[in-house]
Amino acid sequence: MSLTLHFHPLASFCWKPLLAFYENGTPFTPVIVDLGDEQSRAAFLKVSPTGKMPALRDDARDRTVLESTIVIEYLAVHYPGPVELIPADTDLAIKVRQADRFYDFYVQEPMQKIVGDRLRPKDKTDPFGVEQAREQLRNSYAIIEEEMRGKEMQGKTWAVGETFSMADCAASPALFYANKVEPFGDKFPTVKRYHDRLLERPSFVRVIEEAQPYFKLFPYSNG
Repeated sequence: MSLTLHFHPLASFCWKPLLAFYENGTPFTPVIVDLGDEQSRAAFLKVSPTGKMPALRDDARDRTVLESTIVIEYLAVHYPGPVELIPADTDLAIKVRQADRFYDFYVQEPMQKIVGDRLRPKDKTDPFGVEQAREQLRNSYAIIEEEMRGKEMQGKTWAVGETFSMADCAASPALFYANKVEPFGDKFPTVKRYHDRLLERPSFVRVIEEAQPYFKLFPYSNG
């Protein structure tokens, strides 16, 4: 098999390319990376010298592709499937990429700040930074709430355009984990409905099922 994805089932950024693979039924060899295991870590660092996941290896093209968004872009170009995750329409594609960046930078990053702080020793925590991250999440929820409310009024289901795209691949893990650390509550009903639609997507159901054995490692009890 030409494609090998190096990842961890619990890592939120690894969920993005997994969703892309499952949406289009693209065959690949999964390699679960355990950075705590010396042998697994050493093998992975040969693929990804920075130690960041996910990493895609394409033996047929002798290419290694890093960063979750770039992996999806690469698959869309070289291994396209029936689900067009990057629209052919250039203006729509720009909107998809912009939404992808929004979910990575303004939902994923503050969520990871909060999670990372929970894992720190008590004398090394950053309460002020965590509260800033929570405020960023609430602000992001408000932005999504307004945008998705307008889309729902137009009968649209997904983040951009009429169909599931890379933007939704980014939103799925971002909102899933963000809701664990800073719940949507009753203030953002449209965000919750969008999140619920994502949770019903077969590709996302599969990703979550595969992550289940690892949720015990997530530092929030409702993970």
